Amino acid sequence: MKLDGFGIFVKDMPTMVRFYRDVLGFEIKEEETASNVYLVKNGTLFLLYRRSDFEQMASRSFSYADEINGHYEIAMSVENYAAVDDTFAKVVSRGAAPVLEPTTEPWGQRTCYIADPEGNLIEIGSFTK
Repeated sequence: MKLDGFGIFVKDMPTMVRFYRDVLGFEIKEEETASNVYLVKNGTLFLLYRRSDFEQMASRSFSYADEINGHYEIAMSVENYAAVDDTFAKVVSRGAAPVLEPTTEPWGQRTCYIADPEGNLIEIGSFTK
């Protein structure tokens, strides 16, 4: 099997599309009101799927985490340590919720965390000084 991309189930599609497009710079392929919205970043497919539409398709309901959730993270890399700090400041100024300010971990990675409007964790990091 080949991994084509990944997706998350969202409550508020227009808000989430605007966040990933306008705050994080993903390319959008669909209208923000669509049931499925395909976003692309550096060749990776990222799918947003409206929760209610998926539940209707699957003929069942699901439970979802509220607020900031720790079920998974979306990991994004930048070119170096300075870019981690700069990107964190930029995306927070554009509306991302800060979770962990930039820090250098013992294994040599400069990293930080933000959350999208529905509480999904996003890591921004680099191993290059």
